[in-house]
Formats: sequence, structure tokens, C-alpha cells
Amino acid sequence: MATIALALDRNTEDRLLIDIIEQGHVIVARSTTAGEVILALRQCAPEVVIVGAGRSTLTAELITACDAHGARVIALAANDQDRRNAAGLGLFDVVDAAADWAETEALIGAGVAIPLRVGDPAGLPGTKRQGTVIAVWGPAGAPGRTTLAINIAAEIAAAGHTVALADIDTYSGSVAPSLGMLDEAPGFAAACRLGGSDSFTRSEFERIAQRYNSPQGAFWVLTGIGRPSRWPELSTERVTRTINALRIWVDYVVLDTGFSLESDEEISSDLFAPRRNAATLTGLGLADHVVACGLADPVGMARFLRAWVDLAEVVTTDQVSVVMNRVRRGAVGLDANGQVVSALRRFGGIESPILVPQDQVSTDAAIVAGRTLRDAAPKSPARTSIRRFVRTELLPVPAPATGRRRRESRWRRPAVAT
Repeated sequence: MATIALALDRNTEDRLLIDIIEQGHVIVARSTTAGEVILALRQCAPEVVIVGAGRSTLTAELITACDAHGARVIALAANDQDRRNAAGLGLFDVVDAAADWAETEALIGAGVAIPLRVGDPAGLPGTKRQGTVIAVWGPAGAPGRTTLAINIAAEIAAAGHTVALADIDTYSGSVAPSLGMLDEAPGFAAACRLGGSDSFTRSEFERIAQRYNSPQGAFWVLTGIGRPSRWPELSTERVTRTINALRIWVDYVVLDTGFSLESDEEISSDLFAPRRNAATLTGLGLADHVVACGLADPVGMARFLRAWVDLAEVVTTDQVSVVMNRVRRGAVGLDANGQVVSALRRFGGIESPILVPQDQVSTDAAIVAGRTLRDAAPKSPARTSIRRFVRTELLPVPAPATGRRRRESRWRRPAVAT
């Protein structure tokens, strides 16, 4: 049972009211504007606030007040404009306004700790927050960079953070086809063109970026260049400005980089000409954390270990996590995990790599559906491994919640004085 405040249009409220009461929840306030909800927070202290995602009800002030009073916010979106408003405020507990009450009920009972969104110092006027940049890199040979980058972005978004996934691979951008998006649509290259003229604003970002929608894991996507010949559009200066702008607007920027770390100035007669690998090298240089991935078979590990030496010249290895994909007994023999760990330690001095098991069925299902593993195969062993890695290595440990009242378990009957 939860105490709930409602700020919905009349039709939606009438449709959900009976289900809310039948589930044992208590409605402590019903209003139509954000100001009335904020007043109800002070007077009634609801545990959950369910609001329409329109601009008249879902505002930055409302979310700040809910965070201050320990109330969870769930928005009901009737259209894409409502969803953009919620995403712009950093709120991802969003349910379709036409959905049954069961979907909203599931969010109420989830109990996931959501970090502050607009109430933290980075969200105050006149200040700039610095989001975290995570670059996913791997050597040649399709080691699973794109799949790993997509699912890292999905798991971070599912934890309640705002995320932008950018495809900066100048050889073979693969994020768009992997998520069933148009690769000819404006994406990271368009953002770089705007960044070169200091015209890359938040509104332009929302116009250019595509949205991967998911009930608990939506994120922004800047697709890669459709044709490799367009690589000169991704110069060092443009990529730097674009990534720094994304840092301000989202909590996490996930970069799907290219494989090559070659710096080709020595073979160029013009030292100021664009570089094919500038986007990858710039992304790695700006990253707060680098995820280096390889394939867990003899050929894949040989490629990875040779490229590992080059990576160590570009970034410091203390900010790198090593992920080995498609770990399977058929490729390396008995005790596949032990074999991979031993080889990396012996030939690369790499300790404690993250091992992602082979799960071709789930990966194929995700590709066919154009979805993340979280949505296409939530019980996949590969997804479980990636989720554990994200929660333990990439995300900060959430601070204990304060100011929240503990809800009694629904199956525990409260004591009654006799």
C-alpha cells in the first residue's frame, strides 16, 4: 500500500481510480497543476506522485520538490511531446497514458533508488554539470563493441540516469542498424557540424538525436555516419565540442568508438588535415572510463593483446576495464573462464577481466527485434553479466535514501491495538 497524489486529466484519472483503490493504495491529493501538487507534498507527504507528463503538470520545480520530500514521481505520457518533456527533465519513470494500471503498479513496487535529477547542484541555473564519458573500444575483428556499448547505455538508463549513446566509429557505424534506426538520419556527424559553429544547443540535440524508447531504459542515440567516406566531418575540434556539450545535458555519454588507434600525422604532408582516427582518439582521450573489449577465443585474444599495447599509449590503464565477449568452452577448452583469465594475466598483465558468456540466441533475438538485451532477453546470461559490470564498475554506489518513510510489506498485516 502506498499514499499517492494524482495530477492527471479527468479522463485518465477516472479510468485508473478504481484500480488504484482496489489495490489498497490511499489517494491523499488530487490536483490539476504542478503548484497544487507541490502544496500537497508539504501538507500530505505522499510516497508517490503520479502526474501527466505535459508541461503544465510535470515541471522542474515539481521534481525538485518531490526529491526534497522523498516522493517518487511517475509520469503518464500521452504523446511524443510529453515524453520529450519528461526526458528533458531527466525523468524516466514514464508510462503510456493509455496503459493499464498494472504497468504503473509495477513501477511503484519496484523500489529502485533514483538519483536526484534537477535538484542537484549541477541542475541549478548558472552551473554546468559534468556528465561521465564512457568510451567502448575494441580491436579489429568485430569483438562486440557496438553490442556492448548499446547494452551499457541501456543498463545505465535503467538505473535512472540520463544517457546519450554516440556512434563515433569512422569505419563502420553499427548502432543504427543494431537498434532498427535510420542510419541516414542526422546523427553524430550533424552534431559535429553544429558544434563546429557553436550552434549545438539542447533543442538541436533533441531534434538530431533519435530516441530508443523503453519502459525502464530509454536513452538518446546519435547515430554514426552512413558512408565511411564522410569521416572528415568528424574532426578533433568538432568531436571535442560535441562531447563536452553532451556532458552538460546528460549524466552519462557512452561512445561506440572505432578500432584503429593509428595516428597518421607522420604519413601526411599536411599536419592540419583531418585524421581518419581523430574521432576515436579524441573520444578515448576525453573519456572518464574506457571499456576495452575483445573476443574470448585464440584469434580474438591475440588481436586484443597486440592492440592492448597500443591502447596503453593512448590512455592510462587504471581507467580501463577489460571485457571479454563470447566466453565459451568450445573455443578455449575446459574451464573457459579460467583459461581466458590466465591468458590475459600471463600475456597482458591484465587482472580481473569481466567475462560475458556466449549467448547467441539472445543476441540474435535482440538484433532481429532492434532492441537491447534488457528488452529482448532480460534473463540472458550475457545481459546479466553486463548489468553486473555496469552496477559494480561504472555506476557509483547510491547513497542511503533519506527522508523516505518505510512502506510496510503488502503481505504483512499492521498490528491493531485491542
